[in-house]
Amino acid sequence: MDKLKITGYGDDLTINGIRIGDLTPKDHEDIEINKGGQNYKPLENVVVSHVKNSSVLVCRKPSKDNIKEYIEEELVDGLCCYSAVNQGQLNEEIVDAVVHHLKNEKLPTVPRSIRHKYMAAFLMAATEITQMDKVVPKVAGVESWELTFKLCRRWGYKIKKIPTGKAIVVGATGNFHGRSISAVSMSDDPDARKDFGPFLPGIELVKYNNINALEELFEKKGELIAAYSVEPIQGEAGVIVPDEDYWPRVSALCKKHNILLAMDEVQTGFGRTGENFAHQLFGVKPDIMGCGKAAGGGILPVSFVAGRKDVINTLTPGSEGSTFGGYPLASVVGTYAIKVLVDSNLSKNAKVRGAQLMSHYEEIMSDFPDKIRDVRGKGLLTAFEMFDSSRLDGHKVSVELLKRGVYAKETHKTTVRIAPALTIDAHNIDNIAENIRDVIKSL
Repeated sequence: MDKLKITGYGDDLTINGIRIGDLTPKDHEDIEINKGGQNYKPLENVVVSHVKNSSVLVCRKPSKDNIKEYIEEELVDGLCCYSAVNQGQLNEEIVDAVVHHLKNEKLPTVPRSIRHKYMAAFLMAATEITQMDKVVPKVAGVESWELTFKLCRRWGYKIKKIPTGKAIVVGATGNFHGRSISAVSMSDDPDARKDFGPFLPGIELVKYNNINALEELFEKKGELIAAYSVEPIQGEAGVIVPDEDYWPRVSALCKKHNILLAMDEVQTGFGRTGENFAHQLFGVKPDIMGCGKAAGGGILPVSFVAGRKDVINTLTPGSEGSTFGGYPLASVVGTYAIKVLVDSNLSKNAKVRGAQLMSHYEEIMSDFPDKIRDVRGKGLLTAFEMFDSSRLDGHKVSVELLKRGVYAKETHKTTVRIAPALTIDAHNIDNIAENIRDVIKSL
């Protein structure tokens, strides 16, 4: 084997003589196809290079005149890393906190088998922002849901006294909780499940936003049901917002049958929907919830589970663990991600800018009633859905928006989500909307 040699930074980062700054978009694509797994299908002919400001990326595209290998253009970030960068790209306060704690405070890296002082800061901040009794730190968003799932089962056995091996966790159709085996066991998406079975038992699905179906299942099997585990607003399904009375009725139904209401706020939390957490829009409070994505401020993968004391207290030493869940750097990042959310009042800006964007959507739908079927959203978690037609293709819309300097991504063929940073200004909202109008008009 030839000796591996890695040198340089940025464009000068060089791997065995190949300088990253010299690679064309096609070169990047070829390397990914030949040396990576094809579990994603990125947008074609574009490579993100760096950040211009909190809402704008700089990307590399093929040169139109073939004189250069590539050109650089600005790209308004309308996806926000699937809501992981609510605080804006490279948020200065979070970055400064990371640099300061690494350079000046000599931040250690230690596991949970020994205490570190930054854990206390994170736990105090996280319990306060969530208004929950206790918090357990994790890393990836799916890990927070995974732990929520485990805790629901354990609470069912230890507290509700469900017979061993009989606990049921109820999910909703159209859900997306991640890609772990338990998450895809709850999924009804064929692409997520194909050739990954056998799946976990003890899971049943009901139709989302259908209180009658949930009540019927609770009446039939309530003694064995530990929890209803669900997104307050379904993101991956296309930003599906339930009826205004759905969650209050669900909450009452869960209390009646002594069933936990377990919410997945990984994508909807941290100000995204116009409140700190989406359940607050509906005046309810879950018994336990998973948080992630923007919990790391776009700097590190940080997630956590927050919940009632009697639920979290079912954990015992050795029953759950994570080497990097709540390690010192993650604790610092998580604490400052919360600080920025509060100090910058990002929830309010999401509400204001979301209303502005939805107003644009309504006008576009009114002008193109034969193309736009529905518009929906809360705060800056928004989407527009087109009619199912060969010419109204979500991927084509995403590509056309990319050509116009807006980064968005389709879901389920006909729906396009727009979820920019919560720091976005009015000008960039107008810019996104104008480009959406141009693309829809051209279809």
